[in-house]
Parts: sequence; C-alpha cells; structure tokens
Amino acid sequence: MTARPDAARPGAARSAAAPPGTPDPRRWWALGALVVCVLVLGFDLTILNVALPAMASQLGADTGEQQWIADSYIVVFAALLLPAGLLGDRFGRRRMLTAGLVVFLAGSVAGTFAGSPEQLVAARAGMGVGAALVMPLALSVLPSLFGDEERSKAVGAIAAGSAAGLPLGPLVGGWLLDHYWWGSVFLVNVPLAAFGILACLLLLPESRDPAAPAVGAVSTLLSAGGLGALVFGIIEGPGRGWTDPLVLLALSGSAAMLAGLVLHERRSERPLLDLGLLRRPAFLWNTLTTSLTTLVIAGLLFLLPQYLQAVLGYGAFDTGVRLMPMMGGLLVAARCAAPLVRRLGARTVVSAGLVVLAAAAFLGAATGPGDGYGWAALWLTVAGTGFGFAVVPAMDGALAALPADRSGTGSGLLQTLRQVGGAVGVALLGSLLAGAFTDRLDTSGLPGPAADAARESVVAAHLVATRLDAPGLAASADAAFVHGMSLALAVCGVAALVTAVFTALRLPGRRHRDA
Repeated sequence: MTARPDAARPGAARSAAAPPGTPDPRRWWALGALVVCVLVLGFDLTILNVALPAMASQLGADTGEQQWIADSYIVVFAALLLPAGLLGDRFGRRRMLTAGLVVFLAGSVAGTFAGSPEQLVAARAGMGVGAALVMPLALSVLPSLFGDEERSKAVGAIAAGSAAGLPLGPLVGGWLLDHYWWGSVFLVNVPLAAFGILACLLLLPESRDPAAPAVGAVSTLLSAGGLGALVFGIIEGPGRGWTDPLVLLALSGSAAMLAGLVLHERRSERPLLDLGLLRRPAFLWNTLTTSLTTLVIAGLLFLLPQYLQAVLGYGAFDTGVRLMPMMGGLLVAARCAAPLVRRLGARTVVSAGLVVLAAAAFLGAATGPGDGYGWAALWLTVAGTGFGFAVVPAMDGALAALPADRSGTGSGLLQTLRQVGGAVGVALLGSLLAGAFTDRLDTSGLPGPAADAARESVVAAHLVATRLDAPGLAASADAAFVHGMSLALAVCGVAALVTAVFTALRLPGRRHRDA
C-alpha cells in the first residue's frame, strides 16, 4: 500500500476514515495516552523521596550514592531535552516519542532489579534519557492533533497530568512501600509505559520536518554537557556551598560550554539551540512566564512535603493525599482557562493567574508554628488555581507561536527552560530555607556533635530531640523551619508579582503563530 503523501508532513493528523479538513476522531484518546505518559514522568520525579531510605538500607548506599540515585535522573533529563526535540523533528515525533517510552520502560525494569547503588544510578540515568524524549515530544505533537480552539484544553490536560504526578509520587510510593518491596516503585512504571507505547503506535499520527538537519555531535555534546553541568551545579550548591570547588567548576564549565554552543549554533542554518525562536515576542514572553511560574511552583512543592512530614507529622502517603487540594485548583483552572482567554485575552488571564499565585505564596508565608493543615489546604488550593491560569495559557501561547516544522525543537527549548527554572527555584529556596533554619535553631546546652547534627535539617533536629529527650529542641526546630519556609514563600510571592508585571507589560495581547 502506498503511504499517504501527508503522513510525514507536520500537521498530518487525520485518520484514514476522516474526511479531509476534519479533526481526527482519535485525538482525545491520543491525548489521554499522552497524559498518562507525562503523569508517570511527573510522579517518578518525587516517588523516589519516600523509597530512598529503604533502597539505601538494602543496597548499602552511602550519602553520596543516595544523592546520585536521586539526581542522575534529573541531570540527564535536563541535559538531553534540546537534542530530543530536534530528533523528533528529523526522524518523526511519534517514532521518537515511542522510542523514549521504550527506553524509560527498560530503565524502570533495570531499576526494579538493581543489585547495587551503581546499577540503580545507571538505571535512573537511562530513565532520564527516555523522559527527555517523551516530555518535549508529548507537547510538540499537540499542534498536529488539535486546532487553535482545542489546543488550549489539550495543553491544560498535559500540564495537569505533569503537575498531578508530583504529589502522586509520595502517595503511590508510600502505598507501594507499605505493601511491597522498594523495587515496586519502579515496576509500577512498566504497565503505564507499555500502555503509552501501544497508544502512540495506534493513535498518534506521524509528523516530522523533512528539512530538519542532522543532529550534530558537537552541538549535542555542548548542549548536553552545558545543561547537565548547570543543573548539577544548581543541585549541589545548597548542600556543598556555592563556593565549593566542584560547584564552581560545574557552573563555570556550564557557562563555557553553553557560550560555545551559542557561538557554534550561530553559524548553523537550523541550529539545535534555536535562539531565533526567542526573537518571536509571543514565544519569548510566554516561555519566560512559564519558566518563572515553574520556578515558583517548584519551590512550593519543595517546601510543602517537608512541612507536612517534619512539622505536622504526616507520613509519606498522607502527605501525598494532603497535596491534592493544589491539584483540585489546577484542574479547575485548566478547564476554565481557554474560555477566559477567548474572552479576555491571554495577557490578562496569565497576569491574573500570577497575581493569584503570589497571593497564595503570601498566605503561606503567614503560616505560624501552631497552624494546622487547614490553613495549608487553603493556600494550596489558591496556588493550584493561580498556577493553572498562568501556565496553561502561557504554554499554549508558546506552542502557537512556533512554526509547524519546528514544534519539536521549540518544545525542547520550552521544556529545557522550564526544567532549569524548576531546578533554580529548588536550589535557591533550599539555600534560603537552610540558612534561616540554622540561624533560628536554638541548640544551646547541646553537646557539640549533637548540635551540629541538629543543624543539618528539621528532620535531623527531631531525631536528636528524640534521642536526647529534648522537647524544647523539637519545638525550636519547628519554629525555625516555619520561619525559613515563610521567608522562602515570601520570595516566591515577590517573584510571581514581578513576573505578573512583566507579563502585563510585554506579553503580546493576541496570540500569533508568526508573532
């Protein structure tokens, strides 16, 4: 049978049974499959938090190995997002999306049966490779499936699926660890990834850019090395100190490699790092808004689990359950964003969403040591609502501004900046929290080694308080942590307000594909 001539062209989204010019009737089923794909990637970012102690105990992993088990995934993930987008443009977005799911599935199986810390680190890195292919390409296929009227709903579903995975990680992980062994937190990925592979093969149309260039080795090495070193330095900075030689080497090496990438790519007709896309105002400002919004929400999600578990005393599963109000707010906003954008314009809706997100952060900053979960549930709901109204129209606007033949490259750039924004948010807010906690913690009367151990974290302070029967230390740790959290949330609120002002002033009032 001769292939249909539009099968490989961008925007070829029609099934054989659909008349030309009509939407593919399978598109909503395909969207459901994409949501499952990003959902499993989302909760894989946080599920390890609850399983790491059991893994470390059974595999004999020391502190450094535990850190690499957690960080190898996100470092590889962030490093490969740019070349992943170009691979989709060149070889077919459905094909590379399917390949990413296959790699992610294989990494999950390897992680399930890992027998040493080194094997588990390698498995997590492999999962990061698969995730780097899946995330940008899940977004890049949306323009070929949905028109302008429906694409915002599709972007909202993808955003909700990705964000919902973050609190689902502790929830799913806690339940699995209560019933099965630690490897089950990886094994649960296998049926979900297998479902995604089957759905991609059966439901997604193929699209590519026939003019896309080959993926250059120099560009790939510079982008992967530069982004990987940047994220590594950001992750290591709070723990080691920003003046640590390894952190300085990573950050300076990253700057050198990324500068080299920009110089190299300026001579390329179709660069891997397509900075020309940033000359489109709609893509530039929507991407910056999305990245800064991700920085704020990543900071919130970094702070809240610690507060719920260490200060309020909830377990991992209960913590996941109590993060759900944020998902409720996000789902409502994702559903309502598109009609409001059509009526009021994206600039108004995104700016208002950022103001709501800032209000949530300021409400959280007013948390006191004696406040219970009810207050946290209130501002979590407000935060989810603001995040949804800000990020869904902004991501939709960024995708709408991309040329159809560069949706893979553009989506890779969008996701790269989002991941870097999230990593920066966690690192900077983590440093602020750690400094404020150490300054406020009262360790007077404690032996030197015990005082040093208590200053490491609120969890460590509670362990020392229990061992020494020192309830005053536990109370001081709770108050110090809440103080640090309040400062960090206040910074989040200011960042959201500043972003809202820039969005109101600079974001184009109407969405243009060629803006």
